[in-house]
Amino acid sequence: MDIIDLFKTAVAKNASDIIVTTPAAPILRINGELIAVKAPIFTADDTKKLIYGILSEEQVVKFEAHKELDFSFTLEEKHRFRCNVFYQKGSVGANFRLIHNKIPSLAELNLPLILEDFALQPHGLILVTGPTGHGKSTTQAAMIDLINIKRKNHVITIEDPIEYIHQNKQSIIEQREVGDDTLSFADALKHVFRQNPDIILVGEMRDPESIASALTAAETGHLVISTLHTSDAVQAIDRLIDVFPPYQQGQIRAQLSLSLCAIISQRLIPRADKKGLIVAVEILKHNSAVANLIRDAKIHQLYTIMETHAKEGMKTMDYALKELYLQGLITYEDCRRRMRSPAFLDKS
Repeated sequence: MDIIDLFKTAVAKNASDIIVTTPAAPILRINGELIAVKAPIFTADDTKKLIYGILSEEQVVKFEAHKELDFSFTLEEKHRFRCNVFYQKGSVGANFRLIHNKIPSLAELNLPLILEDFALQPHGLILVTGPTGHGKSTTQAAMIDLINIKRKNHVITIEDPIEYIHQNKQSIIEQREVGDDTLSFADALKHVFRQNPDIILVGEMRDPESIASALTAAETGHLVISTLHTSDAVQAIDRLIDVFPPYQQGQIRAQLSLSLCAIISQRLIPRADKKGLIVAVEILKHNSAVANLIRDAKIHQLYTIMETHAKEGMKTMDYALKELYLQGLITYEDCRRRMRSPAFLDKS
């Protein structure tokens, strides 16, 4: 089996990921479950030969120098994969994420309608959070596509690597890949203001420099959409603030209290009927109460705000999970073990 055959198998089985490691046969993640491909157990030589089969000479040099490599790969001009290559126990391993060519709409993703309102805001910071592999990039792409359809804007994305490819519709979209088009998120954000954007998508805010630049962009009239790897919306705020030294945290809280538009935290849950996954979405929306709590460092009280401002579209993850369970879309067990307060599930 070569790498192209493996990619074709993943596409045919609608897998979200391929895991290549040793000693093991290649693994597909299908609807959240790991399923081994019917193939011999790979040795270290097998994985290296398989993975190096799609690397250019330049990529091989870069990988062997840095021991990590992120890139994208297009299969027959039809299917794209986000690729991460790494070493484990001295052997080459990789994870490949399948990215569909068609960008799904927010409705097709079963996301709340309020996300359309967020995407069409003139300025502010929108964060999409959640664990790896729970659809954050797809949600971002759907929001950018909605903007592309409905607004005449200049959109600049900074990604590592570029995932969904956007074609110009109403908007002009420029996509920059870290490594090929810019050296880092921080470098790209440092110069983005001279490129006259209306909307900036930052694939991930990883360091104080990129976070500070994103907050400044949101504060100065741009719409900024980005992601963080946190388990819920409240933790996202703590993460943004805690990466800065104590003497800067007051300023960051003030900026965030003014520039935040919304935080969307999402989890993909196996459907009760075993026919794929369904998304549960927590929503924290900016209002005066949220701004005051952020500014006064009372972040833990934001859970109460989400519970008491449901009419504004806010929703905790526990409430979102319980809704899906009561609709018969997920099982009791899957719902309960993902809740922050499992006792909430049994309350009438």
